[in-house]
This record gives sequence, C-alpha cells and structure tokens, in this order.
Amino acid sequence: MKIVQFTTDSREHYGDYKNPNPYFGTAPEALLQGFDTLPEAEVHVVSCVQQQPAISPAKIAPNIFYHSLVVPKIGWLRTGYQGCIRATRKKLKEIQPDIVHGQGTERDCALSAVFSGFPNVITIHGNMRLVAQINEAKLFSFQWLAAQLEKFALPRTAGVVCITRYTQKAVEKLAPRTWVLPNAVDQSFFDVSSAPDPSAAPVGLCVGAICHRKNQNNFIRALAPLARDQKFKIIFLGQTGNDAYGAEFLDLIGKNPWCEYAKFADRKTLRTYFQRANFVVLPTLEDNCPMVVLEAMAAGVPVLASNVGGVPDLIQPEVTGLFCDPQKPESFAAGVGRLLNDAALVDRLATAAKIEARARFHPQVIARRHLEIYREVLQR
Repeated sequence: MKIVQFTTDSREHYGDYKNPNPYFGTAPEALLQGFDTLPEAEVHVVSCVQQQPAISPAKIAPNIFYHSLVVPKIGWLRTGYQGCIRATRKKLKEIQPDIVHGQGTERDCALSAVFSGFPNVITIHGNMRLVAQINEAKLFSFQWLAAQLEKFALPRTAGVVCITRYTQKAVEKLAPRTWVLPNAVDQSFFDVSSAPDPSAAPVGLCVGAICHRKNQNNFIRALAPLARDQKFKIIFLGQTGNDAYGAEFLDLIGKNPWCEYAKFADRKTLRTYFQRANFVVLPTLEDNCPMVVLEAMAAGVPVLASNVGGVPDLIQPEVTGLFCDPQKPESFAAGVGRLLNDAALVDRLATAAKIEARARFHPQVIARRHLEIYREVLQR
C-alpha cells in the first residue's frame, strides 16, 4: 500500500534549516517508527516549509520517503493554505498514492488532505475548536482561524482518526465516520528504566507549555500546604510565553523553593528526567491525548492526571494511574500525598501502566491498526 502522510517538519517551527534531518511531532514520529517495521507499507512523508529549502534525505527509512515543499508565505494561513494545497497536489500527481493522511488540523495538513484528490483521512491531535473556545480566542486570531478551518475540513474527508473518545464526541456531527485510535509512543520510552534516588527527596514532573490551559499556577498554590509538611520537588518542563500567566508562574516558582523550572525539554532530555522521577502530574483543564501521560506509562512512571477531556481513555483509575479534579485543587495535594506515602501503590501503578502501554501504544500496534483503517476506507 502506498501512503502519503502530510505532517509538519519541526525544522519549520524552530527555524532549524541547517539540520539535515527532518523531525516531526512526537505522535507522527512514533507512527513512522511503526510503519518502518511493516514492509507492506510504502510511506511518503510530505511537509511544507515557508522560509527556505530544507536539506533533506530522499529516504528516512527503507520504506519511508521524504518530500519537503517550499511554499511562499502568502500561501499559508492568510490565504487558507492555498499555496500548500497547490504544492501538495502537484507532488501527489508524481507519487500517485492509494491514500492520503493529514496529521492534525492546526496547520495546513488537514486541508491539503481533503483537497488532495485522493482518498483521505485526518487525525485530530489538538481539537482546535475546543482549544479556541477554552482560550476565548479573539476574532481572526490564529486559534480562531484554525478552528474555522478545522470545521471546514472535517465533513470533507472520508473519516477522522480520533485519538480519544473525547475527540470522537467533538467531531461526530461533522465527520462522515470516525475511528478511535490513540497515539503511538516513541519506542525509546519503553526502554526507560525508572530508578529514582531513594536517598533524595521525591521528584515529580509537570510537563507542558506554561499556559492557563495546563493549569500549573493553581497546581503550585494547591501543593504549598503539603510542601510545608513533606519534602519533595516538582520540576516543571515547558515553554513559557511573555504573558501575564507566564509572569505569575515565574513569580510562584521564585516564592516556592520546592519548585524548579527547567524550561523546555526535548524527548531525549525528557527520558533522562523520567529515569529519576517518582511520579508525573498533569493538572490540565483540557487535553485530548497528552503525550506525556502515554510516555510516562511506557517508562513505568506513575501518573496523577486531571480527569478531563481524553485523559480517562488513557488511564484506568487506581490501576494504571490516579485522577484528580482541576476544579477541586485540593485533589492535587491529596493525589501527590498518596504517591509520596504509599510505596506499594506506586509500584503497582508503574508495573500495570508499563504493561498497558506496550499493549495499546506501541508503534507497531498503532501502525498496523492504521493499515486496517486505510483498507477500510479504500474498500468503501
């Protein structure tokens, strides 16, 4: 089967054009690892860039080809990604795929898929309509526009791969059909051996962009009373913006010595943090399929996460993780307290989570299920 994956080359995000190797979002990258193990799949990854040509290999695996397309700035969001659509259609005429898969509705990928002229599906990674609503996106802002384009694209594809039932519910009135299939997890996280230092204070990780939706500030305030009675450290990993929320976060970090802000961590660095972490906390107000939860489970690090959005699809409460309620900040302290004081619980959660992750989120498992979905679309 010949498959085209439209996804964003992260070199475009970071202006990293001197890097000769393309790299992608965490979930698409892990899916490609799965396809790499399936010789029956010939995969063509197509990415649009707008600044300058990116030096790229013709292949990134024996059965995975890569195509980088330069699209002038005028052809991006301000024109509804018309330049990206034209460039990808031209490339698809050369490739002649059986099916096209648009990874995400945040940028050009979904629209390029639905206007490709070939059978196509879309995966939603971030529910842009819900994100815009929660963040009260201003008219014609990036999030507002992305939400409108998402709404336009969904009825025009053969179906939507929903990484949680939360997404399925959000799109069921727009999408012709849906499948629920979680993200794949990078193989390297399954190889992590969690081994926190028993002589040091317990360490918790809170991973995610520093923003209102991720809810770090309320989490810090909620844990302050617990920190007066017990020794532990919470390390925050993620980028912060120049806004009021980010300024408040930095102020809270400075006032609470049990907090540490380690800024952004790439996947390799995150694995080293997992090796010495006692637990991971996600106090989010809204999330679809947060990769940090899947990665922590694969690494055997216990997770305490908000019972919101798509998170309940990922964790079995009291079996593979613990839940908290972001509307009840006292539940943050209660959950962290349990992880600090119940060693048997921590061991049980870690063991069960690692087994569950390998069965549900391994790259080969997810890639094989994608092939089944593609065949279903082509048969119909």
